[in-house]
Amino acid sequence: MNQEKRDEREECKGAGKTVLAAGGNGERHSIHLTVNGHLYELHIAPSHTLAHTLRETLGLTGTKIGCDYGACAACTVLVDGKAALSCQMLTVKCDGKSITTIEGLEDPKTGKLHPLQQAFIDNTAFQCGFCTPGVTMSAKALLDENPSPTEEDVKHALTGHFCRCISHYQVIKAVMEASRKGEVS
Repeated sequence: MNQEKRDEREECKGAGKTVLAAGGNGERHSIHLTVNGHLYELHIAPSHTLAHTLRETLGLTGTKIGCDYGACAACTVLVDGKAALSCQMLTVKCDGKSITTIEGLEDPKTGKLHPLQQAFIDNTAFQCGFCTPGVTMSAKALLDENPSPTEEDVKHALTGHFCRCISHYQVIKAVMEASRKGEVS
C-alpha cells in the first residue's frame, strides 16, 4: 500500500473526522456523508466513485467491485434506503446522503449479524461469497420496502445480480426465510 493510501486511512479512523482522498489533478470537493450511521466530511476528487470512496478512503471493503461498469451489481449499497450501484455513482453526487454498506447491517452494540445476513448463512446462500454483499443489500432494500414479498418479488429485485456460482436458489430461500421471520428492518 502506498503512503498516500495509508495517510487517507489514518485520517479516517474516527467518525466525524475529515478525510482526504487522493486522485485527480488536486481538485477536491468537500461533501458530507453519513456512512453506516457515522458522519464524515470528505474532501473528494470529483472523479471518485462511491465504490472507490467506500473501499479505498473509508476502508469498507465489503462493497465489492466486480465489473466496474454496473453490469454485475456486486457493488450494491443502500443510498437513502434505496439499492444503488456504487461503481456508477460519483461520490460528490452523494453529498448529504445516508449510505449503508454490508458492514452497516450488523448491530453496532452487540456485533450480532442482521437477520438477513444470518438467513444467508443458515441457507448457505453463497458459494465464493464475492457477490453476496451486493445481493444482501438489494434484498435488504426489497424487505425494507416490502416486508412480505412473494418469491417473484425477490427474483425481480435480484435480477441485476450476476453470480457465476449459481447460488440463486439458496438466496431466494434465505430472503423468503428472513421475510417470514419478520425481523428484517
